[in-house]
Amino acid sequence: MPERLSARRFLDLVTDPGTFAELPHREGESAPDGPLGWQGYDASRARAAARTGERESVVVGTARVEGTAAVLIAFEFGFLGGSLGERTGDRLEAAYGHARTHRLPVVPLVATGGSRMQEGMLALSQLQRVARQSALTREAGLPQIAVLRDPTTGGGWATLGAGADVILALPGAQVGFAGSRVRPPDADPAAYTADAQLASGTVDAVVPPADLKACLGLWLRLLTSPSTRPAEPPAALGDARLPGTGWAAVERARDPRRPRAGAYLDAYFSRRAALVGDRCGGADPEGMLCGFGEREGRTVAYAAQTGTATRPAGFRTAARLIRLADRLGIPVLTLVDTPGAANDAEAERQGAGAAIAELFGAVAAARTPVTTLVIGEGGSGGALAPAAPGNTWATPDSYFSVIAPELAAAILKRPPEAVETTADQLRIRPQDLLSLGVIQGIVPTAP
Repeated sequence: MPERLSARRFLDLVTDPGTFAELPHREGESAPDGPLGWQGYDASRARAAARTGERESVVVGTARVEGTAAVLIAFEFGFLGGSLGERTGDRLEAAYGHARTHRLPVVPLVATGGSRMQEGMLALSQLQRVARQSALTREAGLPQIAVLRDPTTGGGWATLGAGADVILALPGAQVGFAGSRVRPPDADPAAYTADAQLASGTVDAVVPPADLKACLGLWLRLLTSPSTRPAEPPAALGDARLPGTGWAAVERARDPRRPRAGAYLDAYFSRRAALVGDRCGGADPEGMLCGFGEREGRTVAYAAQTGTATRPAGFRTAARLIRLADRLGIPVLTLVDTPGAANDAEAERQGAGAAIAELFGAVAAARTPVTTLVIGEGGSGGALAPAAPGNTWATPDSYFSVIAPELAAAILKRPPEAVETTADQLRIRPQDLLSLGVIQGIVPTAP
């Protein structure tokens, strides 16, 4: 279990020295023992206040994190388990309202057991207030980056935590909708951890406390740098020669020595931060790399296929990335490199068709400019889904095809020896794609 720092000590950990300014509170007197007249509630609050020095379970204010201004919401777990009550809702609403008025990102530093029992349904209804404020902030085009401390459970997780655009978590933190006292007796405790949430695509990164300020500062800088200029396609990193035949194009694209997405992203960005998972219980970190990076002082979002068959979670993560970039006004770069969408039985059970449709829809609906570079294999609809209509480019060692030549020959009931001829007939070389108007151009190699 990680060390449970107080709200103010945690604020000291992640903010620039001397920059935190607490927002004023307009809290009236509550009825004796709260709205339910819960006997002993006033005494419990008094003990919590004496123990923590706080009057409520959240501390809200503005500060800078690595130079970027933000509204921070720090939970005090020592105050009745960081639970949410009516006064908590008042403070949260004020924090989000201040963020929208001053065009600031919101950073919830969550440590809560959920809603406050002593206020009953009035406490639970605060989740609706929080959800409303989060939605309004989202509509205003402002990012929300949550940090999950120990524990993050119940309604606080299901609103402030899981509802954020980017979710960071501390190692060993308990994270889950069900707290330790309400889970089934046979529940696997390992499922309710930050690492488990990362593996299931719900958390974007597990970050040690020593690295948290730098990580949070990078995310804040990246997500608060809108731009209307499209991303330029990267320079080619592989063989500059154009293939002589369709089959030669296929062989070069499948060459294991060809540069892959990681090499292109490293060459293109000075630094970057990864977005992981589809928020639906899945992640495809080996098939789709997503995130935001800094290039020549401005932010570009990226979704890059890695040369493997893309899983449904990969398509959904890319769609999540494009929708977020669109909302924040950040241009997008996609890299196409896949033999096709995964088509095994498990992929079908995970909704492959729906996931591909979701990505097609995200690209089609994007108002922010999307740029695409085909860097290797372009296999069928699984490769076309992340591609930008009218702004797709290709490297000399790539191809793009309605389907792999071997599968095309099989569909046409041709013998195996006809695969190479079929590849030529499909006109899948970069120069063929250019003459057909499928791509805008063939990028030159890097100098």
